[in-house]
Amino acid sequence: MPEWLNALPKAELHLHLEGSLEPELLFALAERNRIALPWSDVEALRAAYAFNNLQEFLDLYYQGANVLRYEQDFYDLTWAYLLRCKEQNVIHVEPFFDPQTHTDRGIPFEVVLRGIQQALRDGEKQLGISHGLILSFLRHLPEEEAFKTLEQAMPFRDAFIGVGLDSSEKGFPPRLFERVFAKARSEGLHAVAHAGEEGPPEYIWEALDLLKIKRIDHGVRAIEDERLMQRIIDEQIPLTVCPLSNIKLCVFEHMSQHNILEMLERGVKVTVNSDDPAYFGGYVGENFAALHEHLGMTEDQARRLAQNSLDARLA
Repeated sequence: MPEWLNALPKAELHLHLEGSLEPELLFALAERNRIALPWSDVEALRAAYAFNNLQEFLDLYYQGANVLRYEQDFYDLTWAYLLRCKEQNVIHVEPFFDPQTHTDRGIPFEVVLRGIQQALRDGEKQLGISHGLILSFLRHLPEEEAFKTLEQAMPFRDAFIGVGLDSSEKGFPPRLFERVFAKARSEGLHAVAHAGEEGPPEYIWEALDLLKIKRIDHGVRAIEDERLMQRIIDEQIPLTVCPLSNIKLCVFEHMSQHNILEMLERGVKVTVNSDDPAYFGGYVGENFAALHEHLGMTEDQARRLAQNSLDARLA
């Protein structure tokens, strides 16, 4: 990666902490927690990272998250991510975490939160990386389950800046979660949601109008709807785009086809993020480098993308 690209101050606004679980750490935690794995070694696990769609990735993602059991595990996961951020001059992070992935396995909510929160605090003190934490609901589970998760989170309300919506997009439109998002907003939490990655532009409309989100996570299919594009431009609604993820999950066949720079030049407030970097081949820096290599991203475009990320912070 060119040094000027690495040196740009950046924020990361679309990152799933569980998706930053590198194979080496996954195996180390499995050994520490005495958990048997279906893969013989790190290379066998990496070889499994060939996905045809979002669901195939999620199946492996949830399997990997099973090694996360104790507060120290969640601390180590978050700290390892923050060290990567420091290397790439990411100065602010607003990561997601999925409580339901863990509470459904019998891990207490507070165990998950304490480990993540302590690492984020240490990252601010020791690495100079500021943060805001976003609690995500799993959209393949019923809204009633999301309400339960929000209720579990309320004793720790000050730990969060917002709520999000992730997991399988197809067949789970944002409108299914209108009530729980209204409740979260009434508690003073910001709202963001995954929309328009595999799902159609209609999902983005629903996320904006029904969930009243502040940012669109992904959103690359907005370009299929000219009226939606104009709204996003006029209202300067940020899109947290994840280029390497989009290629790995076959949203685009090749990085040369990605529309992020086209949207940037049309005035959309697009940002560059890594989504689930352990599974998709890179962190924020590698995503910027891929745009430079395959789309001919200029230094001016890189600076605008980096500034957009800083401008789109919620915390």
